[in-house]
Amino acid sequence: MADVVHLLLLGFLFFSHAQSASKVLFHGLGVNYGKLGDNLPSPQCSIDLLHSLNACAVKIYDANPAILRALRGSNLVVSVMLPNGLLPSIGTNQSAADDWISTKIVPFYGTIRLRFLLVGNEILSASNSSFWPYLVPSMIRLQRSIKSFSLHGIKISTTHAMDVLQSSFPPSSGRFRSDIAGPIIRPMLDFLRRTSSYFMIDAYTYFAWSKNPNSISIDYALFQANSSLYYHDPATGLTYTNLLDQRLDAMAAAIAAEGYPEVRLGVAETGWPNAGDLDQIGANVHNAAIYNRNLAIRVAEQRGLRTPARPAAAIPVFIFSLYNENLKPGPGTERHWGLLYPNGTAVYEVDLTGRRPEGSYPPLPSARNNEPYKGKLWCVLDNGRGGNLTAVGAALSFACGQGNRTCAAIQTGGACCQPNTVAAHASYAFNSYWQQFRSTGGKCYFNGLAVQTTVDPSKYIFSFHFLF
Repeated sequence: MADVVHLLLLGFLFFSHAQSASKVLFHGLGVNYGKLGDNLPSPQCSIDLLHSLNACAVKIYDANPAILRALRGSNLVVSVMLPNGLLPSIGTNQSAADDWISTKIVPFYGTIRLRFLLVGNEILSASNSSFWPYLVPSMIRLQRSIKSFSLHGIKISTTHAMDVLQSSFPPSSGRFRSDIAGPIIRPMLDFLRRTSSYFMIDAYTYFAWSKNPNSISIDYALFQANSSLYYHDPATGLTYTNLLDQRLDAMAAAIAAEGYPEVRLGVAETGWPNAGDLDQIGANVHNAAIYNRNLAIRVAEQRGLRTPARPAAAIPVFIFSLYNENLKPGPGTERHWGLLYPNGTAVYEVDLTGRRPEGSYPPLPSARNNEPYKGKLWCVLDNGRGGNLTAVGAALSFACGQGNRTCAAIQTGGACCQPNTVAAHASYAFNSYWQQFRSTGGKCYFNGLAVQTTVDPSKYIFSFHFLF
């Protein structure tokens, strides 16, 4: 305890500037700083890059001490996330909560502008159901901890995907899923109301639009719709000029329907992918730049994002993400949300203050994939990622181990056994697996070793990586 007191005293000189300032809601844009890449700049360089982007806040996905040290003395408002895996221990043990706060947060308190402590990431999605019982108890225990350590100005919350809603259209009909509304959402909303905290949402118009491009205008999703594309909610009479406002107000309606209309909203993640797999519509630099530039302008003009249903309540917003992160699993878009490439250069120019005139930006590349791709695609080994024979061999074994004779043709004596190289066999196996299982969720990823192509691999596979 003496060490804790000593650390608090060391941070006292920073307290007035850092912590009292964090009590004020930031009105610019924050940025999510993820670390799922093997080629990313150092934390200090990353903080410098955030400043160069004119970000006013940063959200990190754990209490990474190197990042928190780099943030000392910074004017960035900080959001720290508790990893999902810690919820069972913290949700059942106050000592575990106290220990996490004392070791992860107290050493930096007063030297950084810590505003949000987010307990887990999208816990209420179905894939995380094993953590559901621990979510609200963890939030309560961590609130007790920060109070016991006299840490002021920190808001406890958690992040939610839009799938917490069972209905969202029209916005006024927003309602939470019945499996979580009573046992989890209402106690959580009660906690958020008592602590004056925020209901934090990961709100991506890209996903809503890309699933329904024929019924949702891309201009409506990118904040550039004309009045003919506006939506008028028949129940409230409110007019929506863009898809983000519509989705946020659906969440606000769900919160109000549970009896907690005063609980404020926050956007923990939003953005648009700058690239993706060939069969992923609309993921390109043009759309990503338009979305984030227009979002920045909107936030600047309104001094914080505001929606038709809540025009007086400014919503804090974090863009996803700082970098393209090459180790993120899943479809290609997952690795292409960054404002920056891993070398620190801009994917496209954007002023997060929203003050730069649109006409001052250089021309953007055209959006060539805003319509669904209708040609044939194959999944092959990425020529640039095939040097690790151990990794390629493991991916090959996985693809061939899924049954359904995925790799029968490359077995000894099989029609495609030659050339008998790891590279050629991996490309065959990746494609065979993907063609059979893509309709049920199979990805052309294989730990970053695979890539989609429009070129039939059988046309060139005999000259492919004979050195393997």
